[in-house]
Amino acid sequence: MSKTMFEIVSEPISVEEMTKKVIRNEAGAVTTFIGTVREFTYGKRTLSLEYQAYEKMAIKMLEQIGKEINEKWENSLVAITHRVGKLEITDIAVVIAVSTPHRKHAYEANEYAIERIKQIVPIWKKEIWEDGEEWVGDQLQKTPYPTGKPLEE
Repeated sequence: MSKTMFEIVSEPISVEEMTKKVIRNEAGAVTTFIGTVREFTYGKRTLSLEYQAYEKMAIKMLEQIGKEINEKWENSLVAITHRVGKLEITDIAVVIAVSTPHRKHAYEANEYAIERIKQIVPIWKKEIWEDGEEWVGDQLQKTPYPTGKPLEE
């Protein structure tokens, strides 16, 4: 049975299933990063978020991150799933699972993965607040949208 290691999904993400993708005999460490929707950002109350992605390119970029991790941390295995659509407070938006022979590398690789996702993966976020909503740009919030929303695929 083939495992899909890099996905964009619209349904809730199972942390247990993600972890199972990377557990293996030669790995002594498995780390998981679970990114959730928080209620307050910079003192502003968020009611929900909406994520959109350029799915084909997003998956290619997630695969690239996996390759980069394999080059930097020998004998590593990574799985990344990001959710799109409307997410409520505490919903899981992203799960990254990494296994390596030693724990330090698993932690480092996992942190590297989330930072690279924010840098290169075409996923956009709309914040819905009590008093309005706004597409806040790319995940680093450095790319504004002149039309108020991301460009359509």
